[in-house]
Amino acid sequence: MKKNTKDLKSPRNPESKLARHIVTLPKSGIRDFFELVNTMDDVISLGIGEPDFVTPWTIREGSIYSLERGHTSYTSNLGLPSLRKAICEYVAENYKADYDPAHECIVTVGVSEALDLAVRAITNPGDEIIYNEPCYVSYYSEIRMAHGVPVPVPTYEKNNFALDPADLEKAVTPKTKAILLNFPCNPTGATLDMEQLEAIADIARRHDLLVLSDLIYSELTYSGHILPAISSLPGMKERTVFLHGFSKAFAMTGFRIGYACGPFEIIDTMMKIHQYSMLCAPITAQEAAEEALRNGKRDMESMRREYMNRRNVIVKGFNRMGLSCFMPEGAFYAFPNITSTGLSSTEFAKRLLMEQRVAVVPGNAFGKSGEGYVRCSYATSMEKIREALKRIDAFLKSLKKS
Repeated sequence: MKKNTKDLKSPRNPESKLARHIVTLPKSGIRDFFELVNTMDDVISLGIGEPDFVTPWTIREGSIYSLERGHTSYTSNLGLPSLRKAICEYVAENYKADYDPAHECIVTVGVSEALDLAVRAITNPGDEIIYNEPCYVSYYSEIRMAHGVPVPVPTYEKNNFALDPADLEKAVTPKTKAILLNFPCNPTGATLDMEQLEAIADIARRHDLLVLSDLIYSELTYSGHILPAISSLPGMKERTVFLHGFSKAFAMTGFRIGYACGPFEIIDTMMKIHQYSMLCAPITAQEAAEEALRNGKRDMESMRREYMNRRNVIVKGFNRMGLSCFMPEGAFYAFPNITSTGLSSTEFAKRLLMEQRVAVVPGNAFGKSGEGYVRCSYATSMEKIREALKRIDAFLKSLKKS
């Protein structure tokens, strides 16, 4: 029997059928901007935060060998036991924090999923989560999607964008559930010292707060050592979720593999969400990650040294042309101050792209306190960095003439 197409009606108001707390979320300022970049030729991109190095051969070979052996099945929801054991050994050695691989570690689809699981596992509607800003673009929206209340605490260039514990404590209210930290920081490259870390831990203990510690850039520090995890401090293991992954330090962005370590009760709750959504991380990526932990340190160090060389060139270049830029101690981003141009972050980025074909990210994509800055990734070749600096210098000179 033929249906009458007149009876097949679309919803009168399609948006009314959608989840309101999702519809009102902002789109990523980074992705929107790079939709424009992708339509243009001869663009030097200092935009996307992705290593320009190919994943080291030993790691790629590990994934190839995994496939050759026919390892194509599901794994435990928590991840391969051998990988969890390797992760906990790595964390203990490098971050001085001890975890039980059987009950206090979960392998995820990138650290982004680990963050999402952690936020959802701890957040009840109306709970406040404090975080440092400028910050990774997902933090605000991750908290909102969990029906929590995002509470940004600005950081400032005069303090090298480190989080001031006094400012953090002022943001604490009776509704505060957790502090979300990202140091080394995207987009600023800021780090914390041990005194600041201990002060933040003291705030967490006194106010009975959880801490979500996003350490995805922690190996990419230029001081010569990795700071111990906040969970290694007295009274902090039981209130901290250690979030990490393989994308940045091991150049494994496409493998989408991350992990979280923390108290059993939180990891178990995260696993419940994980098993009903992702189920498990891909086994091939898990076995590649295990190879990275076992044999990837030399390649990681080589990449870190090259990032440091590039950092020195790009920061000195910005300061030489009159754009104040502090020397970041971690990650692979420079965050120059562009207020001297009289342009907003968005205006600066758009005009630089259109007039000189250099792509940078407006600082306000990382929160209100990022206004007046642009993020420039130096995870690209030295040749491109030098050419980009020439074009930016030409752009600044053209502004002075106009």
